[in-house]
Amino acid sequence: MCLKALVVYLCIFQLIPYDRIRELFSDLFGHSISTGTLVKAVESCYHELEEVEENIRTLLVGAHVLNVDETGMRVTGIRHWLHVASTELLTWYGYHRKRGSIAIDDLRLLPCFKGVMVHDFWQPYFGYGCRHAICNAHLIRELTGISENYRQLWCDQMKALILEIKECVDTARPVSRSLNQNLIADFEARYSRIIAWGIRENPVQTCQDLDKKRGRKKQSKSKNLLDRCQTYQQEILAFMYDFTIPFDNNRAERDIRMVKLQQKISGTFRSEGGAAHFCRIRGYISTVKKNAQPVLASLVVALDARPFIPSAPHRSG
Repeated sequence: MCLKALVVYLCIFQLIPYDRIRELFSDLFGHSISTGTLVKAVESCYHELEEVEENIRTLLVGAHVLNVDETGMRVTGIRHWLHVASTELLTWYGYHRKRGSIAIDDLRLLPCFKGVMVHDFWQPYFGYGCRHAICNAHLIRELTGISENYRQLWCDQMKALILEIKECVDTARPVSRSLNQNLIADFEARYSRIIAWGIRENPVQTCQDLDKKRGRKKQSKSKNLLDRCQTYQQEILAFMYDFTIPFDNNRAERDIRMVKLQQKISGTFRSEGGAAHFCRIRGYISTVKKNAQPVLASLVVALDARPFIPSAPHRSG
């Protein structure tokens, strides 16, 4: 059992390819091991973790705050999409040939979620009946890019305001659960004034702006970002109203980073089954690490049909 766990540990956690694991076993133990044996060890762990994955999915559906993200991944040489949903204690991965709402519905997690979903403005997420919070790290990068490339003063003002609010929230969080209502009202008023400034910098097109042959010109990137900031003010400032909501989506981005590293090492999953095995086992490994459990020991008990089973999506208190 420990040998199987070591195989899974090396393959799924340390991301070592099968050929190098075979070479390692030969050097360490003086015996060869077949690729088929390695694959069967991973398959065994995958099957033992079915109930754990469903438990993680159920806990995530009931979470107060959920970080989500998606990225491209290649399976049998074909572009698929990896989807991640996570909290500070749980990680779940799924993959699909589609990226949008079809994939999200098939993966059976977000359609049932009613808490606060943290993401980076990807439009399909807004189609689900929960509250939303925007990744402000992503927004600040966009504001910086627009400011540098198009000299938009409103972007500099918005970036400075959001960072000022973050500093106030970070200072208040250890001693309070919310900002002073007068301070919140002041920040909201300043936000509105910056939007008004942006509208002056990006006036709405008039009839004279129309090209009779081609119709209305495409909006500038600055105007598109301004419209988003105006439409989604509550979602952008969600971290100001509720201290349990993070400022950014870094948690999901961190959880997805190791999967991107796996793709850099291996290039593609050779089968649909291999991708499914990786997602379930890697989600379990990420979850046990977040719960301060040893990875190898957690794989040993999983293969002995006694896996670590998380009990909550968030830390108490």
